[in-house]
Amino acid sequence: MTHLRVMLEYFHPWTNAAGFYVASREGWYADAGLDVELTVFDALRGDTLEHLARGEVHFGVFPTNRLLVRRAAGQPLHGVASINHRAMETIQTVKGRGITRPRDLEGRRLALNPTPRGVAMVNHLVAADGGDPARVTLVDSGHRELSVDDIAAGEVDATFGGYWAWDALMAQLPADQRVIWPVDEIGAPPYHSYLLGTGPALDGREDLTATFLEVTERGYRAATDNQAETLRILDHVIPYFPRALLARSLDLITPTWWHEGRWGEIRPELMDPYTDWLAAAGILPPTFDWHSAITEIPRAVPR
Repeated sequence: MTHLRVMLEYFHPWTNAAGFYVASREGWYADAGLDVELTVFDALRGDTLEHLARGEVHFGVFPTNRLLVRRAAGQPLHGVASINHRAMETIQTVKGRGITRPRDLEGRRLALNPTPRGVAMVNHLVAADGGDPARVTLVDSGHRELSVDDIAAGEVDATFGGYWAWDALMAQLPADQRVIWPVDEIGAPPYHSYLLGTGPALDGREDLTATFLEVTERGYRAATDNQAETLRILDHVIPYFPRALLARSLDLITPTWWHEGRWGEIRPELMDPYTDWLAAAGILPPTFDWHSAITEIPRAVPR
């Protein structure tokens, strides 16, 4: 058995990782000779990409923009498959605040983790709607994700960053009092929210990578086709979330894993505009080629 350590993208497992857990629980990795360990990052030691760069894990799931920035800096990291074909982030607010479109955020307090990319996205979304981004008051919430309940309590007027398929489902505020705008519906460029990639620990092992991807695709197909069984499997790793929340999240997230019936494809029609946007925002060098951050792995037809 070949041991592979796979690091997920978040502080804890969530439904976006269902395909990995299904493949593990069903024994499909073991059948392929792989002893797969699924884990999450130690935030005090950095994100998934930092663990990958140090060779501490073999595979990792990470945001596309973070990979591109690290590749532009020369780090030995590569994407090998896509996880999602949509943006996950939202702008959220509550009804009754007079915020009915992004430009209404002028003069309001919007909470976010103010990374260069996050600030650039908020500025872009407000400007795309004809507003003045300079008139939006940005509130640094750090890694804490404020919810619409926090907005209703008066902490801020809106938030940026929560996911429409996860965080946005957790609020206590009734749905008819909430406003949720997925960013790809209000002017954001199209992009893969998350990619799966490798680092120095798997240099030269494209055969092993291909096997892992083939089995993982099988896991994601089963997670999509049999959500009831997938929820039972998720009970073993995230039992502290209500089943209704997991079921709704899984139902929302599964379509983002596929493009025309295919899993894992890294698509130029998503990578080109996103790379251009990141370069225009000064986050990537203007001449950066995203292809340098991707390794294409030939795979057999999935079972």
